[in-house]
Parts: sequence; C-alpha cells; structure tokens
Amino acid sequence: MKKGIIILLAAASGLTACNKFEKGEGDMTYKIYQSEGKPKIQEGDYVKLNGVQTVETNNNPDSVMVNTYDNERPAFFAISKSMFKGDLASGLKLLGEGDSAVFKLNLDSMEKYSGQPKPKGLKSNIASFTIKIEKVLHKGKDPDSIFEAKKRLFFEAEYKALNDKNKTVEPAKIAKYIEENNLKMTTAPSGLQYVIYAPGNSERATLTDTVLIDYTGQFTNKKSNGGLNVFDTSNAKIAKEAGIFSENVQYVPRGLPLGQLPQGVIQGIQMIGVGGKIKMILPSKLGFGESGGGPINPFTPLVFDVELKGIIKPNAALPLAK
Repeated sequence: MKKGIIILLAAASGLTACNKFEKGEGDMTYKIYQSEGKPKIQEGDYVKLNGVQTVETNNNPDSVMVNTYDNERPAFFAISKSMFKGDLASGLKLLGEGDSAVFKLNLDSMEKYSGQPKPKGLKSNIASFTIKIEKVLHKGKDPDSIFEAKKRLFFEAEYKALNDKNKTVEPAKIAKYIEENNLKMTTAPSGLQYVIYAPGNSERATLTDTVLIDYTGQFTNKKSNGGLNVFDTSNAKIAKEAGIFSENVQYVPRGLPLGQLPQGVIQGIQMIGVGGKIKMILPSKLGFGESGGGPINPFTPLVFDVELKGIIKPNAALPLAK
C-alpha cells in the first residue's frame, strides 16, 4: 500500500483529531506527518500533489469531498498569492517536495473568498485537507514567459506518464475487478465483457431511439474506504452510499439518446429488451478512450450496471417520471 494512502487512511480514521496540531496563519491549524527537508514551496511555484478533503457532517465525521487517490489523478496546483490568512496556499508554503501534512481550514472564510457554497448538513465549520506533495517546480528567478513554458513541459511530461501507466495497467484492472467480484463474463468480438442478468422482452433499441434506463457507472478500483467507486448513478441510495448524492439531481430512470452513449454501453443495451438487466465492463476503447472526459482518465476501463425501463421512438413523448 502506498505511503500516501496510509496517511490518508490514518486521517480518515480520526487520528488527525488529536491535540498535537500547530497554529498557523489566521484560523488554520496543521500537523506535518513527514518532512524531507527540501526547499519550501513559494508563491509562483507549480506543484503536483495528492490529497483528500473532508468535512464533518451530521451523518459522517469524515465526509469526503475530494480524493485524488480514488480518482487516480493527482492535482496540479499553481501557488498564487493567498486569498486570506490561513488558506490552503499558505499551508502548502510550509511544505516541500515529498512532505505530507493535514491542514484544518475555516469553511466560512473559504466560502467568502472562493464564492463556493459550504456543503449542507455540516456539524463543524472546518474542512480538513490531507496533502502529499509529489513534485515541485520552483519558479525561482525565471521570467513569467520562461516559467510558463517550463510549467507546460512539466505538466505534459507528468500527464503522459499517467496515461502510459493507465494504458499498461488497464487489462490488469479489468481482470482484478472480475476476480474480486467472482464474475463469469462473456466477451463480445468488440472486447466488451458482459453478464446478462435478465434478457427483458424481445424489443431492441436502435441508434435513433431514446432509452429509459436505471444505471450506475463505476470505476474498477475501489475507494480507499473499500466502497464502490461510483462516478454517476440514477439511484439515490447508491449515490448516498458512494458519497456523490446531490440535492440538485433527480434520481429517477433517465431518458438518454442511445446513439450518443459510449460505444460499449450502446452494444450492451442492444443485447437486452425492456425489463432487461446487464452488467458491462468497457475497455477504454469502448468508453472514453485515450482522451478521457470529466472525472474519467484516459485509458480507464468502466463498469456499468443497466436496467432498461423503456424504449422511446423518435418523436414520441418521454413518459413522466413517477
């Protein structure tokens, strides 16, 4: 298990709640877990980091807002002038390359200066950031134009390394998911792997149809807490369990144009009729490919569980959600 994830789990288990935190700027408190003694981050530097942001809600003492480990995507952070005393930038300036720490920041100040509303149902007014600094590109005395070029080359090199790794490990990710879940998959000529749990009726959707589906999309890797790594779902219960529930989303079967879905999902849905249920594992070539999209990294295999609730022909009205 990676050292950064061990630190993450320690923080999530409540070990960061001890009284050994130091006082930083403003309302910030912090605890440094590891210090490599390298030059500290300065304003203008460019940083690659992994981190977890949690808040304490009425239902969960460690409700995760952001987790780069679960996303398998480090963050790249330009160190700008602090927006307020005790913000994350001021905390990062206490660290150097290879260092790790946890910072507790005031959510009122974050909301005031960032314009981003606080999460609902908070029990405390504190956000915790558990950070591991992976790499630092120091600006030094470089003119802005030269440093911008260096930043671009740095990011491109790191992004290429991430993509190369994802491409290499993709088959192993799929095999591990199948083994861990004890699945007996059928493989289509395209490379789509699937299990049909219920075939449904004899009707089949065509590319011009809109399909009404209940679905859950997830990554093959589990979250650090052992839960399903869900990135989208039409099921409220699953969304809450996965920590992605939003009050602004209607959790009902969704009508989606079949022809606009990823190729692997199209193929899977066309194997079942109304009332059918299918699990699909999409290799990236049938999903979001070498470019990725949104929370999905390049060369990322995806898992979809779909129940086909209805097929709407062109020019037919969508049924009202019950």
